[in-house]
Amino acid sequence: MTAGGRRAAILTALRGANQPMSAGALAELCGVSRQIIVGDVALLRASGEAITATPRGYVLAAGDDGLTRTVACRHDAAGTERELNIMVDNGCTVLDVTVEHPVYGQLTGALDLRSRYDVAQFILRSANTAPLSSLTEGIHLHRLQCPDEAAFARVKRELDEAGLLLPEQE
Repeated sequence: MTAGGRRAAILTALRGANQPMSAGALAELCGVSRQIIVGDVALLRASGEAITATPRGYVLAAGDDGLTRTVACRHDAAGTERELNIMVDNGCTVLDVTVEHPVYGQLTGALDLRSRYDVAQFILRSANTAPLSSLTEGIHLHRLQCPDEAAFARVKRELDEAGLLLPEQE
């Protein structure tokens, strides 16, 4: 398989996937090393392909299904699973998390969490690491893809009731 053919195969696999694909899975599919896939993905991104690396693997950027909204939260590491489950239980996809770092500025991590299963896998993989929000006393933003305004309103209400929503300052 040529390099161009391999990159086309990567795009085809990502377009057909209903969940993130790891570099290892793509490497097996293409018969090359994981590092070759990482390089191919970098070249595909440089050519304008909207490929995002999540903790569970690569995904193509979501289309314009629903509304993209941002919610500000504050909690310790123990609140992470509850917060994320509230979001996915209301039909929203958690696209990413962002914190404002005093030295590096805005730091964003792609998540692409769509279900309780995705949340459980994320929690399992991050069990021995501190979340980004530990850099900002628990304050962080989540960008959500919601099916409609009602879903976003439910998320905000439930986060507020759980004490996870960052209160608006007067």
